[in-house]
Amino acid sequence: MLQRSLAVSEAQPPGEAASSELLLRHALRAMRSHFDMEVAFLSEFRAGQRVIQLADAAPGGPLLQGRADPLEQTYCQRIVDGRLPAVLHDARRNAEAAGLSVSADLPVGAHLGVPIRFGDGALYGTFCCFRRQPDDSLNARDAATMRLFADFMAQVLEQQTAQERAASERAQRLARVLRERLLTIVYQPVFNLETNRLVAYEALSRFRAEPMQGPDVWFSDAAAAGVQSVLERAALQLALAGLAQIPPGVYLSLNVSPATLLEPDFASVFEGAPLSRLMLEVTEHSSVTDYAAVERQLAPLRAAGMRLAVDDAGAGFASFRHILQLRPDVIKLDASLIRHIDQRPDSRALASALIRFAQETGCRMVAEGVETAAELRVLRELAVDKAQGYLLGRPGPLPPFAEMASPPPHVKG
Repeated sequence: MLQRSLAVSEAQPPGEAASSELLLRHALRAMRSHFDMEVAFLSEFRAGQRVIQLADAAPGGPLLQGRADPLEQTYCQRIVDGRLPAVLHDARRNAEAAGLSVSADLPVGAHLGVPIRFGDGALYGTFCCFRRQPDDSLNARDAATMRLFADFMAQVLEQQTAQERAASERAQRLARVLRERLLTIVYQPVFNLETNRLVAYEALSRFRAEPMQGPDVWFSDAAAAGVQSVLERAALQLALAGLAQIPPGVYLSLNVSPATLLEPDFASVFEGAPLSRLMLEVTEHSSVTDYAAVERQLAPLRAAGMRLAVDDAGAGFASFRHILQLRPDVIKLDASLIRHIDQRPDSRALASALIRFAQETGCRMVAEGVETAAELRVLRELAVDKAQGYLLGRPGPLPPFAEMASPPPHVKG
């Protein structure tokens, strides 16, 4: 699956792109109506072409959006370099304009046009509007109004361009991570606090690539670039490769987002794997819009022995919805709830409530982020089943079997 193609969208997030386009369309329509023109359009100069990116036309007006013409045959180029003025009362009376092939193709009377430039002076294209009939009332004030709107459009376009560039760079970084295998897996041990035995490892992703940022940021970037499932599947496959080094009585816990989990072929990731030794963790901060679909997807895997955990419980409201809707086998208490639990009655009270809920519903509890002996002592008092954290074992490569059999002194209490 590491060879699976990385189909990356270089566009900005759909909501932001739609919002930017809507603003620009409103501006085009406002100016077209204000000047009583047939068409208003926004063009980009690209590779020797004038490309009309957005256009607004009156009923019966010419539809120009998407049209591309050689720059040298356009009014736009001549307006930018000064061969045509910003205001043309009747293009047919201007020798420079009348001599262009586009004038024969689409007769133009009144025309207003101004450049669109970014903050650094870079030329994007033009903002123009025209009608086929002449208009001698147009003046320098109208050109100034066009320039004002062109400045507004430039700000929107510059922000959009920056977002697209950032998305493209992000996608390239992600492609490099997969291509050069800069994603690695470390394993953090999980101990049973009653028997003091190692019971599981949680597989965690690490990235050996610039920029140096946490795994959550890398996966968030992947989601924004539209390749979240590609990256998660790569991580899952790498993690599963370590199962052969883990003793038979120890299970492996794997993190997955609802989006990846809901892919039709998600179960194929685990083909041939011993499902009874695996547990899937659904994260708290990942929203679920269709719990019934998640349940249907998980049903055959859980029937074959795979366990389900809700991660980050206590960190936010989403975890409680996950717990109630998905009926997990394991609830994992978030590290933010465990931190200083020996000094914080509110954290202890919430943990107690979740533990009581787990006991009444047949769930097991795993406490994450245990870093001090005092925290571990409180968790034992609360009868938490299992725990993991820096106190008990840092994430790292899998140790030899012999070392796995010997828990650290902290676990023995």
